[in-house]
Amino acid sequence: MSITALIIDDEELAREELKYLLDTTGSVEVLAQGTNGIEAVELIREYQPDLVFLDVQMPGLDGFAVLKQLLEHHDRLPQIIFATAFDQYAVRAFDVNAIDYLLKPFDKARVGQAIERARLRLQELAQAEGESAPPSGDLKIDALIRLIEQQQILPRHHSGKIVLQAQSRLLLIDQRDICFASIDEGIISVVTPTIEGQSKCRTLEELLELLDPNLFWRAHRSYVVNINHIKEVVPWFKSSYQLRMDDKKQTEIPVSRAQTKRLRELFKL
Repeated sequence: MSITALIIDDEELAREELKYLLDTTGSVEVLAQGTNGIEAVELIREYQPDLVFLDVQMPGLDGFAVLKQLLEHHDRLPQIIFATAFDQYAVRAFDVNAIDYLLKPFDKARVGQAIERARLRLQELAQAEGESAPPSGDLKIDALIRLIEQQQILPRHHSGKIVLQAQSRLLLIDQRDICFASIDEGIISVVTPTIEGQSKCRTLEELLELLDPNLFWRAHRSYVVNINHIKEVVPWFKSSYQLRMDDKKQTEIPVSRAQTKRLRELFKL
């Protein structure tokens, strides 16, 4: 049984890696690829695939919003396999109602397992339709929407890991190891004592939603710092301050005037 599929992911390397793994199975035909949630909805409606590999975090509509939009508009729902960099504990709830997940970076054996599971579900649904019974996937729509809404919040606030892209690698970093993050021309760089990479988040506000508010502080419009990695508070021009961090470069980060009061509160200056 050949399976038709779409790959939706905003990372080109992730799409290429998954396409290669699917091609090696010899039983999955990738009809098209998309780079964001809006394209996902359009491509699913156009191609009506059996299976969609759907990234969780994407610009525009994220993976959850894509699925919710399809459900609310009563579109034919393909089998969905989420691709995510969250730890397994945060995505166990996806494993319901024919939804599976793959953790990045992709594992060939795990991809094969997910495909076989989707194949079995497709066979079950085809048999149910042939017997004039409602497909099992249609029986839990309300519960599935509630699950999606919950997961839009829970993974972010319960994940202790942050995904960084360093060259061609996707690394899971414990957020306690992050020294600081900065944004420049829309690109967010994250620095630890040993690694420097880029976050998929589009804004520092979005990144802050993933981080422990007891550890991380927006010291400046362009910087978020981990207060446990501040090595020194340096008095600066006209009663302002800079923060010297404990990364390899001992980076100095400005404290905005609006945040100077907060700095004094934190360290009793």
